[in-house]
Amino acid sequence: MAQFELSGVSLDVPDRLLTPRIRDRLETGRYEANEARAAQLMIDYGDRVLELGAGVGYISTICAMLAGSQNVMSVEANPKLLNTARTNLDRNDCEEAVLLHGAIVGKPVRGDHVYLKGANAFWACSLGTAEDEGAISVPALVFGDLLEAHKPTVVIMDIEGAEADLFNIPWPDCVRVVTLELHPNRYRDTAIKHIFDNMSEAGFVYAPDLSRGALVGFCRQGQQLDASIAV
Repeated sequence: MAQFELSGVSLDVPDRLLTPRIRDRLETGRYEANEARAAQLMIDYGDRVLELGAGVGYISTICAMLAGSQNVMSVEANPKLLNTARTNLDRNDCEEAVLLHGAIVGKPVRGDHVYLKGANAFWACSLGTAEDEGAISVPALVFGDLLEAHKPTVVIMDIEGAEADLFNIPWPDCVRVVTLELHPNRYRDTAIKHIFDNMSEAGFVYAPDLSRGALVGFCRQGQQLDASIAV
């Protein structure tokens, strides 16, 4: 078990989850640095946060520290990460944060489950099929149902390409800011256009202060962030 300290968050990460690259990023503070920065910019205490893709619980914990752990719901598809994410939330006094197991889908699927491939590598797992070697069955959680149940003001997505299928439903008025990591190696550029078109039609505008590299942010029009607080 390796231990790390990033942005005031104490993390335990099993050695089996670490590659030299991931270990180096954790040791140097570069692990999910853009996501951590965006969270610090956009989350106020009392915000209701829905995070898709908890991973080892790093961004989940930052969100809980900022918003209040009782206001955070995080979702992780990979069952091999659940104990790690839960442990890291709890060790940072964020016990009230809700952690759900399941893969996010845009609409109900037959049998209420989908298949996950690459579960041994949390930085590379993604949705697959029953025919994929080593694929495992996980619960399917419909995105619209989570929005209705949690009523988030902030939505954060990092779900290894599955985000491309989530932009066909209206966004509820409660959501004021969204960040997501794009994965253009997993879908055509037309999917990226669809994401931006959907957000524009829903009344969101591109938020440059939240966006770095593949991480893009959107704010509800008229509720843009104050650029003077950028870090």
